[in-house]
Amino acid sequence: MSESGNKEIKHINKPAGREEWPHLIRIGVMIFVTFAVSILFFFAIFRYEGFAGMWGKVLSAAMPIIIGLALAYLMNPVMLWLERLCRKFLDKKINDAHKAEKVSRGIAITGSVIILIAVIALLIAAIVPSVISSVTGLVKVLPESVSSVINTIQHGNFGASKAAELASDVLQKGTDYIETFATEKMIPQAQKYVAQITTGVISFIRAVLNFLIGIIVMVYVMSIQETLIGQGKKIIYAVFKPKIGNIIVETVAKTNTIFGGFITGKILDSLIIGVIAYFGCLILHIPSTVLVAVIIGITNVIPVFGPFIGAIPSLLIVVIQSPWHALYLLIFIIVLQQVDGNIIGPKILGSSTGLSTFWVMFSILIAGGMFGFLGMLLGVPVFAVIYYIIKRLVNHSLRKKKLPQSTLEYTKITGVDTGKNTLKYEEKQ
Repeated sequence: MSESGNKEIKHINKPAGREEWPHLIRIGVMIFVTFAVSILFFFAIFRYEGFAGMWGKVLSAAMPIIIGLALAYLMNPVMLWLERLCRKFLDKKINDAHKAEKVSRGIAITGSVIILIAVIALLIAAIVPSVISSVTGLVKVLPESVSSVINTIQHGNFGASKAAELASDVLQKGTDYIETFATEKMIPQAQKYVAQITTGVISFIRAVLNFLIGIIVMVYVMSIQETLIGQGKKIIYAVFKPKIGNIIVETVAKTNTIFGGFITGKILDSLIIGVIAYFGCLILHIPSTVLVAVIIGITNVIPVFGPFIGAIPSLLIVVIQSPWHALYLLIFIIVLQQVDGNIIGPKILGSSTGLSTFWVMFSILIAGGMFGFLGMLLGVPVFAVIYYIIKRLVNHSLRKKKLPQSTLEYTKITGVDTGKNTLKYEEKQ
């Protein structure tokens, strides 16, 4: 056999993927460094008091900009929809395409602001009075309900059982504690509570001002969004090689798709669930209808666990006023959760995240444990982006090694034939 033939045989028998080791090592090092820097950054922000204080001041100063960017992102689909409608009309009236585009954008932005303010005003007008009425009624009913329970336990015919004695003893101690707390701690510290209320009012006013400034920022961002996107891409291609730049731009576009689809879909889903909950509570004559519907609708933005989180305070509010209606509400919430999870949610959200139920629960638990409510809300799309990036890296590496990319192909394999560079499957007995 010739020398060239031997070389060809050696080349064929060479384990696949060995030439990719330096590349894979670089990827591994990059991932490790990224995670290390992220962990250090997290501890620098949330664990180091001095840095945390400075970060808090920066965050407070930038809050109007953050609100403006968030509003611009949420209202952008509405603005683009209005712009398309305006262009269809103005293109027939204005010969200058550039002028028609400018006028359409201006009208679309104005319409978006009007819609945003109108929705907020409508929600406030519809919800706030009802919530105040429900809370006021609850405050009035609560002492009577508690007093009724106390009288029932204290004067009821429970016999001389140990359970009755224990219940009475616990209730008496609880009543004494409340009385002591009210007379010795609550009343003397009334001035402190008044100061806290004043601080809360100031914080509320500051939040309103930040929101108003955020609307102005939203208008500016919407008007120059193409320029901002272009500047971002310009910086990416200036810093990275074109191949890497393309990957980054594609990943950012995918991230926008995931976040946009998830957030807007979840808001719409929660709105529908809130409306259904309202009419359902009306039909069932549930006390504090509006308050319960608002709680169910808001907590529904949290995937999987949202309905159960919202059920706890809702049931507590209702059970104080009517235990039987609380039972009706529990059954209604279970049915509503099933309808949302199997019909409404999938129809609206579709496959916007591309995650299985297990990974959705995983991301909610981890992100919620680290960052609270915001983590539970945004943990799913963030993890979906991370999942997408890892999936791309894995598939890229498999393509280089000329191995299958489908997960199903690897469920029953025992390894890879290094000679043929093919998957080895379990032998059927």
